[in-house]
Order: sequence, then structure tokens, then C-alpha cells
Amino acid sequence: MINNINAYQNTNLLKMLAQQKNNNPKNNSVTTPNTPNPEPPKTERVSTSIFYINDIHGRIGNMSRIFNAKHAYDVYTKNSTADKLVLSAGDIAAGADDHIIKAANTFMKGLGVDATSDGNHEYDANPPELAKAKENAPFKSLGMNLQIPTENPLNKIIDKFTVIEKNGHKYGIIGIAPPDLHERIRDNDSRKQIGVDDFKTTLQELQKYADEFKQQGINKVIVLSHCGLTKDQEIAKTIDGIDVIIGGHTHDLLSGITEDKNLFYSKSGEPIVITQAGKDGEHFGVLNLEFDKDGIITKVQNTVTPSTKFKRSNTLRGVFDTIMGKAEKLGEIKSATGPTVNRLIDPNPNGYFIMDAVRNEFGTDLALINVGNIRGFFEPGPIDSRQVFEVVPLKNNMVKLKLTEKEIVDALKNGAKSFINPGNKPSIVIPSGLKYTVTRSGEIKSVTIMGKDGHDINVDVNNPDPNKTYTVATDDFFASGGDNLIPNKIKTNEIDETFNFDKDKLTCDYIKKLQGPIEIKDDGRIQVID
Repeated sequence: MINNINAYQNTNLLKMLAQQKNNNPKNNSVTTPNTPNPEPPKTERVSTSIFYINDIHGRIGNMSRIFNAKHAYDVYTKNSTADKLVLSAGDIAAGADDHIIKAANTFMKGLGVDATSDGNHEYDANPPELAKAKENAPFKSLGMNLQIPTENPLNKIIDKFTVIEKNGHKYGIIGIAPPDLHERIRDNDSRKQIGVDDFKTTLQELQKYADEFKQQGINKVIVLSHCGLTKDQEIAKTIDGIDVIIGGHTHDLLSGITEDKNLFYSKSGEPIVITQAGKDGEHFGVLNLEFDKDGIITKVQNTVTPSTKFKRSNTLRGVFDTIMGKAEKLGEIKSATGPTVNRLIDPNPNGYFIMDAVRNEFGTDLALINVGNIRGFFEPGPIDSRQVFEVVPLKNNMVKLKLTEKEIVDALKNGAKSFINPGNKPSIVIPSGLKYTVTRSGEIKSVTIMGKDGHDINVDVNNPDPNKTYTVATDDFFASGGDNLIPNKIKTNEIDETFNFDKDKLTCDYIKKLQGPIEIKDDGRIQVID
């Protein structure tokens, strides 16, 4: 008993299927067949099962695994009379590459997604490209708090809400984009052309739509929120008339049901459940609910499952190869350090290698990136271009620019605040060509720039030179002030060169040039001290 709400036995519904699943292409059609809905059960209670995803960030390998997991879920629930929904809380795609956007939409179509909110990474693309990718999609794209001009091609694509009917039962679905949208995308047309309400206004609008659903007799209301856990908790404690928040953005992994974490009670005393399945498609979730005749949750079960328990779908892999082209074999990784524990603040040798490749290929003094850009890790064994992309899937454009010594130190200091900021945002800076020491309280203690002539330059972190400049390679997210690490250099026309490719291409070229087994290790360029 959890207060006044009963919990189902919280077992993993897919555990046996994950072990027994045979990766048979014949069982993995990319299109979801339309089967007649069974008659609703003759009872006042309604059972609902939601398969949910969030923050996959274009990780196509994990998309393939989740595709097979969804097939297993469909087999397991074939004879269930529950209303079944497939919902997404955004950031399924990432970056501006049309191929990744198409792959993400193909994945959601194959998964049978009913509705998705848009996250910030959907808007890495410009509105015409994003609108084209969403044309004729079988799922609804939602963004209640987005301000989209009537002449914008997305105006007819993005809805504020939708009503989905399953077995004669109506579900009101509202989507919310992140209020910090503009801070989380590069300086592109989406940032210029699309507005977003602040969170206070978003709450007011959300209550209005919940009230309208109530007036229409729709008493099961779900919010698809790409606002982050703290804001979702505030929604749950503030808004009356909603039942479930399928969340994303802050990459929290919410397993099970815990009061005051992902189970709250509205002002009228009704339970509200929050979900979030981590990041990068490493997990997916199944939320089982029972509603009474008044649309109040009486039972709940929330299970998150690692996608690695499932093999990649051969069918979806083939579809992705058609969209993106076949992977190119590059070489071999002899040894690697694997993933970090805390992706946003841990020194990351995978990122070191990527940025060394960037600096080497461009011949700049330095290469800098926010470590949040590094989404995967290298593994020992043969390496191909698709695996490199899995490490850096966000697909921006590379740029060269000049930064002063002061701007470089300020960027490191802004990143260092991640040690003490909520959610460890924005993230530390990963460099090539310099090393630095940072405390766990978020203070930069030392910075050394590695001179190309072999002479190191010790920088006075308390009084860095505002006139001395260095050539720097980075991407257009970082250069546009993304994560507020440096000023927006694109807006002030301070970019020397722009390139129509990203870090993955440079890394692939670098690996091929090395022509030998590669060791990826921590060389101590970022020292974290107490």
C-alpha cells in the first residue's frame, strides 16, 4: 500500500522475453499492423498500459534494441484487454542531420508511437526540415507552450494537445516543450523563429487545458513533458486534473513508484504519476495503470528495462543502413576506458580522443566542447563509422574561431559550476591542447595551455589575458553560446570558418590515419580535486 494507492507487484514484464527473444527479421516489421480493437471490458474500471520512451538522442543502436523490446511487449500483451498507448517525451532525434531525423521518425513509426512532445534536440533542425520530416507521420507531435507563427511550416504540424481513443475510452494528451529551449539548441532558424512560454505561463495554460478536458468528460489526462524532473514535480503538485506525466530532459531514471519523487497528489487529492527512462535509449519503460470510473488512478506499476537486454533488430538496422548508408570500417581499438559514471562532470577519455582528432585534423591551437556532447563510449575491437557516430550523435557543424585567454578560462569556469548546479548542468568542458584542475566545489584552480612548440603556458586563472588569442575548433552549438559557456560568437559574426560536417567525420579520418590499434586512456588533462 502506497498511501491511498495500491501498487501492482513491480516485476519486470519483459524479463523472460528478453532472454528468450529470437531476433527473427520476419517478426520485426517496421510497419505496425492495424488490428481491430477488442470490445471494452464490461467494468467500471479501466486498465491502461503505456510503453514509453524519452531522450534517445539519435542513438540508432538503442533504437534497434527498443524496437525489438516493443515487439516482445506486443507479444506479451497480445491477449490483454488493457488500453495500450505508446508515448514519447521528446529528444528522440538529435542534431541537424536529415538522415538522423528521418531515422528517428522511422523508428517512432515502427514503434507505433501515438504521440510525442518535442524536446530541444528536435529543434536542432530548422523548421522546414523538421516539418518535412514530420509530414504524414502517423503520430501526433505536441507542443502546447510553443509560439509558432502562422506562416511557419511547423504551424500545421505541431498541435497543442490531442485526444486518443482506445477501446472506447478517451485519453487527453498534452505536450510541453522545454521552457529553456533556446538555451539548449544551436543558433539556428528554430531559435530565431519559434518562441516558448516561460514556465509560469506554461503552468497556467496547462491548467486551462486540463479544465477543458474535464468539461468534455475526458477524465484520463496525460502530459508529455520535456521540462525535466523538478518542473514535472511542480506540475504534479500544482495542476488539478492530470493523471500521468511522461517526462524527459533531465535524464533521470525513475524505476518503480516512490512517494515525493514520482508519485504526488494534486490539490484535490488525486494521485499523479511521473515517469522518466534515463537517457540515450539505454532504458525504456512500461507503465501499467488502473483507473476507477471517475478517472482516478487506483493501481500503478512502473517498470524500466535496460535496452541492452534485447538484440538489435536486423530489420531496423537494414532500414537505417538504407537511410544513412552502410558503416565504413576504420580500424581497431586496442583498449578503452568505457563509460563514465557521471557523464556531465567526469573527465572523459572518450571525449579527449574525439577532441584530439578535431584539433589534429584542423591544426588549431585548441579544441573545446561541452562534455554533454559526448553520448557514448569506445569499446575494444574493430571500430566503424557507425560506432563513432554513437559516441557523438548530436550532428552539428564544425567551426573555427578565435577565443581570448580570458574567454577560454571563463568557459572552463562556467563549465565548472556544473559540480554544484542542479542536475550537474550545463557540463564541464572537454579540451584538447590544454589541461586544467577543478575542485568538486566548482572552482578552477589551474589552467595550462600546451604549446605546439613543446613549451607549456601556465595561465593566471584569476587574471587571464583578455587580449591574447588562440585558434579554437568547436561546433556551432558551443560557438553559439549553447550551455552559456561562451558568448554567442555566431551572432556577433566572429566565426572564421564553418564546415558542413561534425566531429564524427574528423574522428573517422583521424582513426584511419593512425593505422594501428588505438589506446584510449585517461591522460590526466582534467584533474578533479576536493
